[in-house]
Amino acid sequence: MTASQARNLDGPGTPEQDWQAWPGLRELPVVDPRTAAGAGYPWADVVVVAPHPDDEVLGIGGTMALLAGAGVRITLISVTDGEASHPGSPTLSPDDLRRLRVDERENALAVLGLADIEVVRLRVPDGEVIEHENHVEHVLRDRLRPDSLCLAPWHHDGHPDHDATGRAALAAAEPHACRLLAYPVWMWHWAEPGGTAVPWSTMRAVPLGDELAAAKRAAAAEFATQVGPLSAAAGDKAVLPGHILRRLLRDFEVVLA
Repeated sequence: MTASQARNLDGPGTPEQDWQAWPGLRELPVVDPRTAAGAGYPWADVVVVAPHPDDEVLGIGGTMALLAGAGVRITLISVTDGEASHPGSPTLSPDDLRRLRVDERENALAVLGLADIEVVRLRVPDGEVIEHENHVEHVLRDRLRPDSLCLAPWHHDGHPDHDATGRAALAAAEPHACRLLAYPVWMWHWAEPGGTAVPWSTMRAVPLGDELAAAKRAAAAEFATQVGPLSAAAGDKAVLPGHILRRLLRDFEVVLA
């Protein structure tokens, strides 16, 4: 499989105010994943794929909650445990981070009403998904069915783990001819509003409503190791400070159909 173009994910990225000022963001066609997408609905099940603990909540957590509320069975495939989020930390070891991040995800899912979904941890080393891409594909291929809906990262999201996970999901879904909707996370950081690097015509908005949007914000706050610094040390900086979270905690989510 061919690797996607590497993106610079450092710095502040595209400000949320620029996204909000772009008319195209609010003009995206609206889709309800509970009823949309034609053949195959109602879904026998939904398989959500997350490269790291928090990607499922930040990228597609509201959509997951909508589907669960409609009685759809959801399985979360957690590719890594996120143990490499702070490689230079003097405070927490990778084993500490692994344990904490898994617990944080459990708490965040509960906030969204998703405490009872099945979570399958693949335990792929964080930062090395591309080396295990075939394994991820095979696991997903065994899980998916023709009447499944797969929610996976966009395979051009810009983070190597996200891109590899997205490619694996695409390859796994193809032989089943099942529906796949991709979700962006880091795209909002590097992309430019209306820029040609993103296929905007395939994007759809999933409205969350005020109550669910508030629940998603509360769920995101459960990822304490990511949204705040571990300490004042240089290696303990927040991975997801406020300017990043603002792009991910809107009152709607986006999928690429």
